[in-house]
Amino acid sequence: MLRDGRRIVLLTGGTGYIGGRLLPLLTLRSGIQVRCLARRPDHLRAAIANLSSTPEAAANRSAHVEIVAGDCLDAESMAPALEGVDAAYYLIHSMAVSQSFEQVDRQAATAFAAASRQAGVRRIIYLGGLGDPTDRLSDHLRSRHEVGQILLQSGAEVIELRASIIIGSGSLSFELIRALVERLPVMLCPKWVATPAQPIAVEDVLDYLLAALDLPPHASRVFEIGGPQRVCYGDIMREYAQQRGLRRWMISLPVLTPYLSSLWLGLVTPVYARIGRHLVESLRNPTVVNDSSAMQVFCVRPRNLSDAIRRAIAHEDHQFAETRWSDALSAAGPMPTWGGVRFGTRIVDSRTIDVAVPAPTAFDPVTRIGGSNGWYFGDWLWRIRGWIDLLCGGVGLRRGRRDPRNLRVGDVVDCWRVEQFEPAKRLRLRAEMKLPGRAWLQFEADEQGPETTTLRQTAVFDPVGLAGLAYWYLLYPVHCLIFAGMLRGIARAAQERSSDGVEKATVESF
Repeated sequence: MLRDGRRIVLLTGGTGYIGGRLLPLLTLRSGIQVRCLARRPDHLRAAIANLSSTPEAAANRSAHVEIVAGDCLDAESMAPALEGVDAAYYLIHSMAVSQSFEQVDRQAATAFAAASRQAGVRRIIYLGGLGDPTDRLSDHLRSRHEVGQILLQSGAEVIELRASIIIGSGSLSFELIRALVERLPVMLCPKWVATPAQPIAVEDVLDYLLAALDLPPHASRVFEIGGPQRVCYGDIMREYAQQRGLRRWMISLPVLTPYLSSLWLGLVTPVYARIGRHLVESLRNPTVVNDSSAMQVFCVRPRNLSDAIRRAIAHEDHQFAETRWSDALSAAGPMPTWGGVRFGTRIVDSRTIDVAVPAPTAFDPVTRIGGSNGWYFGDWLWRIRGWIDLLCGGVGLRRGRRDPRNLRVGDVVDCWRVEQFEPAKRLRLRAEMKLPGRAWLQFEADEQGPETTTLRQTAVFDPVGLAGLAYWYLLYPVHCLIFAGMLRGIARAAQERSSDGVEKATVESF
């Protein structure tokens, strides 16, 4: 149960939404050796390496994290991962599989319970779903409850935390609500929109999961967790719309059944269609806290709905700002789409060009962009955009630059402001012109060799409502013309400044 004086804790689902957020928190706990069960260990190693800002911090974190290959559908493969484990987090859910997710969840829980019994695991912590078991539950909620019952067969103490909708950037339930509010100014709402729920912030869920690890020994228990407010799904949509500055009309339509709603959802939010249909069918069931024992046992005091949504939006902004957009594009895989790739509410368009010069030389024209130096392509188009902005009450292009050669964070560059600047490496500009949303333009230099640098240009737009989407897609051909020409112009200027002047540029667009 102990390794070098540390308690061994197993985490399953470390690459999932909750597990991925719980992992870095566990690595910061003293006296704990974290062991992760993963079907693809390489994916988890990369995630752990990205948790820390320096190689030294990453190495220190990795020393307290052990990754073991295994599959929850195969009890024998889990034996090495469960050896010597004191407590295990079971965060496995199979709703995205093409076959019957109930059957897969049942098989995985049964195998995990058998392997845990064999290994002598003392405690299993499981995150399930709220819902009155005496009610006619949906397949999704019924499966969540069944998994908790199966884990009891392990003989371990099972702490089951049952939650309603989890509010956090990236959570499926929250992303579905956001997609509906962002895309539909008028919503025909079925009766399940009035179903009561007790949403909880993802940070509070994580606090409960961490606190469950430290509870004194006890018989297996089920804790119902939720925020302080009982609201309906319509209330959540209205609160999100208010915080995003959107005006939305919701019209009750009682004839729209959960099944028909799920088909409609597949059209409105196609990314989540398969999973979303199962989720929507669960919305007819109230998911509220009827047993308040969690408030007596745990010290966690969940935040209200308004704060939860505000933190979700702010966390997304922070997370997105700290992430290289090029990395996000790579992680997305092949996503053929017109108009850019969607990440949350944002639309990302990125393109690269290889320049046969060192990184400082390649990046020098980027540092000089705007003001009297111009934008390297279509300056007359930029002037037209500036005049339109002035007519709309914006700043236009009249502000220029503080210095034609040097930049620092906070500087004005025409209608942009420098948000991040790393010499010879990265420049991020935030738009300050009048827009139906928020926009950023980023340039990065990645030196591939002594005389070869890849310049990446990324435009990001966070639209507000249909006006924002219309703005982006209607002007996308113009943006492509301007941004592609600008990148070529920057590469040409860099080559002209190079001593050899050899032109070797190839363009790759996303």
